[in-house]
Amino acid sequence: MFKLLKYLSFFLVTTSLLFACNTSAPTQLKRPPLKVEFTSFVGEHSGIIAQEKGFFKARGVDVELIHKQYIQLEIANFSAGKYDAIILTLGSFINLSATNPDIQGVMVVDESTGADVVVAQSQIKTVADLKGKKLGTNLGGFSEVFVTEMLKTANFTSDDVNLVKLEASEIPQRLKNNAIQAGHTWEPHLSEAIKSGGHILFTSKQTPGLILDMIIFRGETIRDRPEDIRAFVRGWLQATTYWKANVQEGNAIISKVLKIPSNTISLEGVNLTDLGENQKFFQSSNPNSIYKTAKIYADFFIRSGNVTRIPELKSLFNSSFLNPPS
Repeated sequence: MFKLLKYLSFFLVTTSLLFACNTSAPTQLKRPPLKVEFTSFVGEHSGIIAQEKGFFKARGVDVELIHKQYIQLEIANFSAGKYDAIILTLGSFINLSATNPDIQGVMVVDESTGADVVVAQSQIKTVADLKGKKLGTNLGGFSEVFVTEMLKTANFTSDDVNLVKLEASEIPQRLKNNAIQAGHTWEPHLSEAIKSGGHILFTSKQTPGLILDMIIFRGETIRDRPEDIRAFVRGWLQATTYWKANVQEGNAIISKVLKIPSNTISLEGVNLTDLGENQKFFQSSNPNSIYKTAKIYADFFIRSGNVTRIPELKSLFNSSFLNPPS
């Protein structure tokens, strides 16, 4: 009887210990990947390199990059919660914030220093030649501000031309069909327009600091997954540094993933912004601060009637993810 009790006691103690071990270390649920949407603009492609080189994974975050062509539809999908993040120009971000204020820009990924262009038919030699002509642009976003700045160089306003709402990818064909006489676009669509007889009329080199691309996260993701966002940002910045130092390899990676010719991938006119440049952009005292450029867009959109009000600008930016983990 004594032996039976001894063995029974041993069995109960062992079982209790095993149970305690199992309950003290529950299985960690795998987090879903961060879903990040981007377009065909080359400045948005550092993420591809980060993905293919394993920079995101090395920092412990899974990322699903989603490449789409038509940004307006994807902005709606982002607002509907289909993506955690989206890459938008600063102007489009400010415009979106009027209807979706629970979003924040966490990093500038690139500055257009000539990559954004207005391409025109051969008979349009100067901006002044656009008077009364049809000009393609994505109305209600940064594109409209960009072409408005161009028109100012000829002392024109948008009333002096006929603005036609078009995506950048639609410009080459519309030029060819004479549906428009000029339009705002970028690579790889620019090369297509040039092949069809178009020429560059105006570039973002003439509007320094105006066109910035940013990664925008939904407020819910920022609150729920701050460390994943921090890892994502660090992986992206690592890829930017790698691409700058290995341009040909970086271009080849992007060419393979997007299935586009490598000769259409060029960083000419695009400044991929690094950590130091980002930190400067987020300083309100900096002459090229994103807060100052954001106000240009906010004032334009309110003045033009696109929006009635915009959230406090400082609430729309969050530079904390640029800092290393504490």
